[in-house]
Amino acid sequence: MIIGCPKEIKTRESRVALAPSGVKALVKDGHQVLVEADAGFGSGFANAEYAIAGAQILATAEEVWNRSDLIIKVKEPLESEFAFFRPGLILFTYLHLASDEPLTEALLKAKMIGLAYETYVDDNQTIPMLDCMSEIAGKLSILEGASCLFSRSGGPGLLLPKLARLPALKVTIIGAGHAGISAAELADRMGCEVTLLDIDRRKVQTLVSSFPSLKIGLSSREAILASIKEADIVVLAALVPGGKAPILIHRDDLKLMKKGSVIVDIAIDQGGCAETSHATTHDNPTFVVEGITHYCVANMPGIVAQTATLALTETTLPYLRKIALKGVQGLVEGDPKYAALVNTYRGRLTNEGVGKAWGLKAEPLVF
Repeated sequence: MIIGCPKEIKTRESRVALAPSGVKALVKDGHQVLVEADAGFGSGFANAEYAIAGAQILATAEEVWNRSDLIIKVKEPLESEFAFFRPGLILFTYLHLASDEPLTEALLKAKMIGLAYETYVDDNQTIPMLDCMSEIAGKLSILEGASCLFSRSGGPGLLLPKLARLPALKVTIIGAGHAGISAAELADRMGCEVTLLDIDRRKVQTLVSSFPSLKIGLSSREAILASIKEADIVVLAALVPGGKAPILIHRDDLKLMKKGSVIVDIAIDQGGCAETSHATTHDNPTFVVEGITHYCVANMPGIVAQTATLALTETTLPYLRKIALKGVQGLVEGDPKYAALVNTYRGRLTNEGVGKAWGLKAEPLVF
C-alpha cells in the first residue's frame, strides 16, 4: 500500500502523524511511504531522517494526497484539503465528525473511507488512540489554566501551586477519563484542592480508593454548580465517543463563578462542554464571557509537538500496519470490532453518534 503523510496545516499544529520510526516500520513491512517536505519540522524531525527511514519526500501536499492509497494525519482535514478527496481514498486521523458538519458532508460526497482514531474502543473498553493525546491534554489543561490566572494574561494574579501559609487554590474537573484523571493528578501534585466528578458510579467508587487526596463524586447538575462556585480552574473533560460533548455549564452558570476564574474545555474538539465555548487557536487561545476566561484550543497537544508525535506514532502504528496489510475490508472481516474505526465508507455514514449530531441516517458497515 502507498501511505501518505502530509504536513498539518491547522494553526500552530506542529505535530506530524508519523515519526521516522513509524516510516521505518512501514517500509520494512513492504509499503511505500510518501512524506511531504518539512512535515516533521515542527516536531524536530528533518527531511533527511525520513529519507533515511525509507520515505520518499515530495514537494507538495497535492502530490502526497494524489499518489497515496491511505492518508494518515493528526488533525481533521481543513476545507482547503477537501479538493484532494477522491472515491476510495482511506483517511486515518482524528476526525471528530460530530462537531464538523462540512467535513462530514465532504467525506460522504467524495465517497471517502474515513477512519477515526477517536471512535475505536478496544477489548478493555478504552480508546487507545485518543487516550494518548488525552493524557497530554489533561496535563496541559492545568498548565495552561494556571497561566491564565497570571496578571499578564488578564487574570487575578494567582499562582496555582500551593505556597506555605496560603490556602490551596481549587480545581474542578468534570469527566474522569484519561484527560480528567491526568489533570487531577497534576493539580493534586501542585497542592491544589481538587474535585473530580464523573457520571459512572463504579468508576467513582474505584477512584475514591485510588486517589484518597481528591474530592471525588458523582457528576450531577447540583454537584457541578456547587463545585464551580468555588473553583479557580474548571476543566471540562466529559466524552461521548464519536458523538457531541454534553453541555454541562450554561451561560447563566458563569454568573455563579468567581470573576477571573478559568474554564479549560478539553472537549472542544467535539463541540465543547460549556454553552459559551467555541474553538480557539494557540495564536489566540482565550476569550472572556461574563468575567470568566475560556481556554478552548482545539489542538492542545500541538504545542508539545515532539512528545505528542512520538506518543501518537507509538499508539497508532500497530493499527496502521494492520490496515495497510489487510485493507479496511480485510481488517473488519477478520475482527468485527475494527468496524468502530469506520465513520464513512464510500458515500455511506456508518457512525451513529455522527448521524445523531447532524440528523443523518447511519447505516451498518457492509462491504
